[in-house]
Amino acid sequence: MNYKEHIQKSIDFIEENLKYEIDLNAVAKASGYSSYHFLRVFKEVTHITPGDYIRKRRLTEIVKLMDRCKSISDIAFAYGFNSKENFTRAFKSEHHILPTEYKEYLNSLKLYERQNFILEAFHVEPSIIHLPSFSLTVFKSDESYPPNFWNKYNCKKLSKRLSGGNSCEDFGVSIWNNELNTLDYFIGIRTSDVAGNTEGTTQIQIPGGKYAHFKTPQTTHYNFVNVIHRTWEYINNTWLPESAYKRTGNYEFETYIEDSRNFSEDIYIPIVKR
Repeated sequence: MNYKEHIQKSIDFIEENLKYEIDLNAVAKASGYSSYHFLRVFKEVTHITPGDYIRKRRLTEIVKLMDRCKSISDIAFAYGFNSKENFTRAFKSEHHILPTEYKEYLNSLKLYERQNFILEAFHVEPSIIHLPSFSLTVFKSDESYPPNFWNKYNCKKLSKRLSGGNSCEDFGVSIWNNELNTLDYFIGIRTSDVAGNTEGTTQIQIPGGKYAHFKTPQTTHYNFVNVIHRTWEYINNTWLPESAYKRTGNYEFETYIEDSRNFSEDIYIPIVKR
């Protein structure tokens, strides 16, 4: 049975009614399933519930309008949020910053675009390079999901705090913690660029050696985080399994200058021959 074809009909119904009250029974009817069967199949196909899909899509469309509209409340109301408080609560739950913080800084958010089951082929060819060892001064993430920590790091202007107000390259660094069976994630700048307040930071040493260097495809402000995720998925699921290299287990990192508004970042994976 082609579940995706049926769920696509329900998604089309949702998208046509994002600005209106959506009855999940009507969404189920659009897919041709009973309400009970629809809820199970929708989550199986999309990995989220219909309610979560509607909320994420509405928040995404609101974000796209926030930098062009003076009243956040008016946009939120147009997309079904009955009060500013409800919208603020939903926005903070999704992105872990306030709507006003985003509107002031316009940092790149992890948005949720319309579900499309036909994805275009994705390919990023790395260059194999050698890097010297260098030191970073970083904050350790207090979030389980790195994009949410980037939101807080950018909106609190922690990069400028570390650099003494200068614009410089930010590093997002990850390493698997075997003891706790979790991913440790850090964000900061080169220690050589530090000229400000380092309270709450630690230093980590990035080992020199051979790295696979990927540059994410150029994109837009709204799609930037999604392209980063697709690049990591390509690295993990396609390039590494098919290449002559494997991970070393040392720090992996991504770098970007937020002030550049360039919307392409660099990813570095430490590697050795198989």
